[in-house]
Amino acid sequence: MIWQLDILFLSLVVICAIAAISVKDLLSSAILLGAYSFLMCLLWTEMGAVDVAFTEAAVGAGISTAFFIGAIFQTTRRTKD
Repeated sequence: MIWQLDILFLSLVVICAIAAISVKDLLSSAILLGAYSFLMCLLWTEMGAVDVAFTEAAVGAGISTAFFIGAIFQTTRRTKD
């Protein structure tokens, strides 16, 4: 394990999480959550848990992001701003 790489991934995970809850646009938030899951996948890989990383990449970064984006495109805006 390379601890500098772990610190970098953890910092990026925290930045993505804070950005995902602070942005106003739902599509941007869904994309940031996908990036969050991908970074968690890299972190699991760095820790040696390859099976957990594969599941996180498939479910968290792949399917969940696709479902979020699909759900956002099925909604409409209430206001016109």
